[in-house]
Amino acid sequence: MTLTLTVPPRTDADRLTGLPVAVIGAGPVGLAAAAHLLERGLPVVVYEAGPTVGTSVRAWGHTRLFSPWQYVIDPAAQRLLEATGWEAPRASSLPTGQDLVDTYLAPLAATPQLAPVIQYGTRVEAVSRQGMDRTRSTGRADTPLLLRLHTADGAHDVTARAVVDTSGTYTSPNPLTAAGLAPAADLGDRVVHALPDVLGADRAKLAGKRVLVVGAGHSAANTLIKLASLAKTAPGTEVLWAVRNAGTARLGADAADGLAARGQLGSTVHGLVESGQVQQIASLEIDDVRPDGDQVTVTGRRAGEPFAVTIDVIVNATGFRPDLDMLREIRLGLDDIVEAPRALAPLIDPNLHSCGSVPPHGVAELAHPEPNFFIAGMKSYGRAPTFLLLTGYEQVRSIAAELAGDHTGARQLELVLPETGVCSTNIGGSSCCATPAATATPATPATDEAACCTPPEAAADSTSCCTN
Repeated sequence: MTLTLTVPPRTDADRLTGLPVAVIGAGPVGLAAAAHLLERGLPVVVYEAGPTVGTSVRAWGHTRLFSPWQYVIDPAAQRLLEATGWEAPRASSLPTGQDLVDTYLAPLAATPQLAPVIQYGTRVEAVSRQGMDRTRSTGRADTPLLLRLHTADGAHDVTARAVVDTSGTYTSPNPLTAAGLAPAADLGDRVVHALPDVLGADRAKLAGKRVLVVGAGHSAANTLIKLASLAKTAPGTEVLWAVRNAGTARLGADAADGLAARGQLGSTVHGLVESGQVQQIASLEIDDVRPDGDQVTVTGRRAGEPFAVTIDVIVNATGFRPDLDMLREIRLGLDDIVEAPRALAPLIDPNLHSCGSVPPHGVAELAHPEPNFFIAGMKSYGRAPTFLLLTGYEQVRSIAAELAGDHTGARQLELVLPETGVCSTNIGGSSCCATPAATATPATPATDEAACCTPPEAAADSTSCCTN
């Protein structure tokens, strides 16, 4: 007896038909990704672990960006908003994180196009391929991507034709030790996250205390400025600042900068050191931090010599790193040092330069060995400390064009960024890495700095990281 197959076999490519692009994270870059994908006619679903839009931004909502509104609104997102009658805020004004949520992200998430596709309280625990782990190659590109979701109802799996991970890094701070390891002991509430609300909700934790801020970037500077202000009204408040290197290249005094508030940061914080309001402990490599009664003792080496200091509270402003555990079954092409995509890493590696100058980049620089998988936004920068929202918006514009089949448009980068200030290079000393702000091409360097904080002269509070 002969059996005849009368139904044509389904091709692997058919398995992707009708599936959405999954975006992880409903922060500024995640919502921009969704806006660009929808504008291209692609179905999309956004998974947000928090209960609302911009969960991480709300965590530092008390701080003010040093990027004005003109640099924090995505063009595709703005087109969605304007169709509802929304009016953009004054381009030159500086929003707080909460302003960013209330005036921009929340209305954007509520648009008729985005509201139905955002799933809150949905954490992506893992990403893989349907029916295959990272070792299997046959038919991989035509097999749906698989996301394991965790919600209040438990865990379940969904499929997607592509995944854009914009989950950010704010919830993954670097450890305090110079070795990159967590302190051996549990320090409890003696250590607080970067960008605490020094003059507001966290005042009681810090007032009258001996506080050590660890880190050499804009988050640290922002906190130091606020702590110095707190010390004027809270007797007994003592402010110490630990940095691993002999200097703070990203906080150069009097640096010329296209973002005036960012340029003032270095001058302000160095002025606090010179006046004695902040005690800087330079060239400190922290080996461990251990409880010492109600305090903690930091031990390490300062300029090669043993050093210890006992304090009440530590502010961990050492930067952030990407959470890669969820991507173990994905074939990632990450730089061994920075943990950013390999083509992007040399442009942002802090070992090579400390300023924000980096050529604009898109899908070509963000591609991984895993087809149709991309990391965008803050997380795409790995452990590098420099990032600007405009860069993330251009990343997802390029990715959306690529997924829509517009390969030429995906590689025509469209980015205008403000000039950076003075920075250091791997050669040593200082150099101006800035280039004129102009429509960028792959060969034209442009500033890409953390969307950061303003000193007191420009605003009452400020921030150094726009995370998703």
